[in-house]
Amino acid sequence: MPHHHERKELPFSAEQMYDLVVDVSRYAEFLPWVAKVRIRSDSENEMMADLVVGFKSLKETFSSRVLKTPKSKVVVEYLDGPMRHLHNQWLFEETEGGCIVDFTVDFAFSNRIFEALAGQYFNTALRKMTDAFVKRAEALYGSGAG
Repeated sequence: MPHHHERKELPFSAEQMYDLVVDVSRYAEFLPWVAKVRIRSDSENEMMADLVVGFKSLKETFSSRVLKTPKSKVVVEYLDGPMRHLHNQWLFEETEGGCIVDFTVDFAFSNRIFEALAGQYFNTALRKMTDAFVKRAEALYGSGAG
């Protein structure tokens, strides 16, 4: 099962990065491979969302529960879709000049083709995804916000 962990210090506040991560409805605007998003419900502490993800003609929909701890933590629990397992977590820690973002994800696809592709491109794809969040933060907050 692929596993990825990244810890980055960024010049944005924990609140800014938290707000960006929980703005799931806008993911299709900046995240590679996210084609469509449907928010089924949203409250201060929990969201239910469906994402259509894919590459070229391979597209799948998955549903997840997003558990939110304002300004500090986001946990994504997999509910339904092409995966056997998906867990991801974002932690936001305020620092003097911004924040530290700690991102962890592990997953396994049910579809053997997706699993093979994930195995080949997993680290590159996840770095591209986390870089997309940083670029989105720069676009929203400026390159040296804090």
